[in-house]
Amino acid sequence: MFVSASIMTRRIAPSSAARLLSTSNNRPRPIFVAATKQHVGKTTTSLALMSGLQKRFEKVGFIKPVGQQHVKVYSPALSREIRVDKDICLLKEEFHLDHIDYRHMSPVIIPRGYTKKFIDGEITYEEQMQQISASFDEVSNASDVVLCEGTGHCAVGSIVNVNNAKVASVLGAGMLLIANGGLELNRVLCEKHNVPVLGVIINKVLPDKYDQTKHYMSKALQDAWGIPLLGCIPDRPFLGCPALADLEKLFDTELVCGNMHRFRHYSVKDMNLITTSLTRFLENIRSKLPRTLYICHVTRDDIILGFMAEYQRSRREEERPFEAALLVCGRKDKYQMADEVRDMFEGLEEAPVMVVGYSTHEAMQMIHDYTPKLNIDDKNRVRKAVEHYEPYIDFEQLLHRASSKE
Repeated sequence: MFVSASIMTRRIAPSSAARLLSTSNNRPRPIFVAATKQHVGKTTTSLALMSGLQKRFEKVGFIKPVGQQHVKVYSPALSREIRVDKDICLLKEEFHLDHIDYRHMSPVIIPRGYTKKFIDGEITYEEQMQQISASFDEVSNASDVVLCEGTGHCAVGSIVNVNNAKVASVLGAGMLLIANGGLELNRVLCEKHNVPVLGVIINKVLPDKYDQTKHYMSKALQDAWGIPLLGCIPDRPFLGCPALADLEKLFDTELVCGNMHRFRHYSVKDMNLITTSLTRFLENIRSKLPRTLYICHVTRDDIILGFMAEYQRSRREEERPFEAALLVCGRKDKYQMADEVRDMFEGLEEAPVMVVGYSTHEAMQMIHDYTPKLNIDDKNRVRKAVEHYEPYIDFEQLLHRASSKE
């Protein structure tokens, strides 16, 4: 579907707060965070930026002007539930942003069917921008500096005429690009909308290539575009490892037992599909890394019972902590776990077992293709993400660029 050129060229004046910020000597312009593509680490970087900004300003505002995946929250100001982007909950609760209300932090949500309504004229560009500008003014007026999180890369939202670059332009913000590729197209779009690029953060850099990447990317960005490299983040695989809670969402199921370990993470490369005998499985579970995700078919009662027995033996003999988990697979329309077997899980508090309605091949492929997202419940991963990212960001240069009148 395409939007006519006349719609795409309409503009709206910057909000009053944006005009104030862009001319003030005391406050930096809003910092708008956008990624060059999906799964680059935009939200993780936003967490680190919020942490660093709170060390430098008393009140840091946060807004996601355009969101997609949403959740319901209660707004005390409105005395009712409203929909906000899921990242809003994470940032507001993690950093205790009590000086701003949910209703102003996520003004435009694009759920299923939204684009059709826009093209049919049920939603207008002016209505969207008025909501965004009014919400931004509220957040800005209550804050010393405002961090804005975009949706995907700079062009996301173009079909409804609210792409990141255009919104950043209206708000008088400077763009901070999070990248591991695709920089040129995003830079050009910012240039088209007269949005200054504050700098670039390169994410998920191979540790053994870190110094080389930092040196050459810094030089390339400065020589080609006059843009500084504001951060170079080495990859930390743990942050991409799914927790059992992530797998519950992925497979739309719940742990049969071991709920206390819902936020225990497992490396995808350490998944182990059990196709051997019970004896070999027991040898494996006693010699492999303790935190291994084992996968078996629901018809393998011997493996399921062996997993339970090994947990009981390990606890009885007080060996190393039992950290293995078992994913039991079988298509819902063909295979079911016997009630007698399921009943035996009762009392296995520390032995995580999950039953999913997919074949072993389908389940492994789904896990392999899955990119876990940060959420407020997984506090350990959120904390580790902030601790890892924040030291690698040049906040002084970022704020200098954001405060510049150029």
